[in-house]
Amino acid sequence: MGLGQLGTIDTLIFGTYIVGVILFGVWIANREKTTTASDYFLASRSLPWWAVGGSLIASNISAEQIIGMNGSGFELGLAIAAYELMAAITLILVAKFFLPVFLKQEIYTMPQFLEERYDGTVRTIMSVFWIALFVFVNIATVLYLGALAIETLLGVDLIYGIIGLVLYSASFSIFGGLKAVVWTDVVQVVVLMLGGTVAAYGILSVVGDGNVFTGIANLFQALPDHFEMLFEPGDTYLDVANAHELSTGLTPDGEPTTLEAGDEVKSSFQLLPGMALLFGGMWITNGYYWGNNQYIIQRALASKDLPEAQRGVAFAAFMKLFIPFFAVLPGIAAWYLLQDQDPANLPITKADQAFPWVLANYVGIGFTGLTFAALVAAIGSSVSSMVNSTSTIFTMDIYNKFINPTATEGRQVRVGQIAAAVSLVIGAIVAPALGNAGQVFQVIQEYTGFISPGVLVVFVFGFFYRRGTAKAALLVVLSSVPLSWAFQTLMPDLPFLDRMAFIFVISALLMIVVSQFTGRKKLAPGEESVNHDTGDQITNRDSHEKLIKDIKLRNGLCLAVIGIGGATGLRLLLQPVPGVPLTMSIIFMVLSLVVIALIYTDKTADDYKAIDLHPSLFRTRMGFNIAAVVIILILAFLYTWLG
Repeated sequence: MGLGQLGTIDTLIFGTYIVGVILFGVWIANREKTTTASDYFLASRSLPWWAVGGSLIASNISAEQIIGMNGSGFELGLAIAAYELMAAITLILVAKFFLPVFLKQEIYTMPQFLEERYDGTVRTIMSVFWIALFVFVNIATVLYLGALAIETLLGVDLIYGIIGLVLYSASFSIFGGLKAVVWTDVVQVVVLMLGGTVAAYGILSVVGDGNVFTGIANLFQALPDHFEMLFEPGDTYLDVANAHELSTGLTPDGEPTTLEAGDEVKSSFQLLPGMALLFGGMWITNGYYWGNNQYIIQRALASKDLPEAQRGVAFAAFMKLFIPFFAVLPGIAAWYLLQDQDPANLPITKADQAFPWVLANYVGIGFTGLTFAALVAAIGSSVSSMVNSTSTIFTMDIYNKFINPTATEGRQVRVGQIAAAVSLVIGAIVAPALGNAGQVFQVIQEYTGFISPGVLVVFVFGFFYRRGTAKAALLVVLSSVPLSWAFQTLMPDLPFLDRMAFIFVISALLMIVVSQFTGRKKLAPGEESVNHDTGDQITNRDSHEKLIKDIKLRNGLCLAVIGIGGATGLRLLLQPVPGVPLTMSIIFMVLSLVVIALIYTDKTADDYKAIDLHPSLFRTRMGFNIAAVVIILILAFLYTWLG
């Protein structure tokens, strides 16, 4: 079976859907006038819970998930679903502990929070980091993977597919702002779920001789390695791209290959290092993405109120549990059908072609067009969300702060529209350079991991470490990338999730130590001091103010350090990684213990900009609590059964 093209009926369905969404988005953009910054960037802070949840999933599930995760499922198996499954728990934690703080501060952007908690320098540096990450990594990779699917199914050159996706996303995201993006997301998430389910049903029915559940059972029986949820250090997978290149002797560009026999076999553990998917670096990946990522958290910031935002996030968490059904299983089924063929003659020459191949060959007439429309819907939603958030950060954190602090509301909206257009163009220029990547989903995770440990430390300690100073946060932010690069270079065999955990612990250590040297002295009751940055008088708080007890905040920070740093050290001791000395596990645990000791013995006074956290801020309603328990039980069952 080859990589086919859409037939007439499928093309009509696909084209009708695309035109329909564009017209709907344009109608929303014209009906809901975006005259103020709040209208354009935060949808007037009026989103209901179902729009928040639906938009979260539509923004998150894009080409890198549907295509990229199916590609990883094709080569690695179901273990890649940990990114989706563990995200469900992360969403619950974000809704309970992060959202109350963000909504209390009434912020537009994540960098804005950093200025309110630390200072303007931290805000500016992170603004630049995020804009660069969104444009050069996120937008570019989504455009590339989407264009790859279009090339596969329609025979359209990659560059024209990229241009088409840019025009599609621009049609409603640039002029309509977040409101147009969110309401088109609500439509597109329905099509996404339906289309993804149809694709999974089609190929699993073939594997199961007409029965989906039989198909899953057949896969489980025939490919037990592809249903391992937690890899061991010796586990490997076949890199299809390298196997194809070795079998033909030519690179994708037609040049003689430089690969040698054995280069096609790679370590599964390096990409998904065992228990790190439950404890350790995975919490950094998910915590940063769902809790500190502008284009994700912006949906919750635009909700009507905190309970509405929390209901929406819980709704998204339930949907995450279903996503592996169509974002991983079709890739595994494709491997089942192709595993015995000669790599030189495989219709799939790289992992990320697995899902387009499934669409071309195992989804019925009419449904192929619908499923392909769902794929483009996901791409359009994610690109639009990234573009809107990029323009929000540029306008609020760069333009308003440095270029035109007195800009009118209308001027801010126009600048946001220009920034959105420019980010789309730059992302489109960068996208073709990803053509030689293997599993693009893994590329995204690894390079986002260069900044995520430091960013997560700055936010978590900004919430719960009252002594954290701006100078400490600045050092943590600036050191994250060079530290990540250094450890990648000096210890390449250390899995990237473990490297992220190591940088997290070092960043926590830096935050505490530097804060102790740069913080103010402890004040006696009623004693006064002066904030040297603002000149404001600071008085030690009266004891009658009811804030969350300091010991509870310290306990929470220690749990984070144990769950990420201590757990990684213990896992490296129990699951030694080839090429990584056992002393690394000792270093992990020692550093974690040092950080914990410093947390409990720190006598520095509260920072001037510490956030007052009252116990009532983190109280959640019964429905949310029940949803949290159900999600945890479902995940416990899955990992107990398959782990």
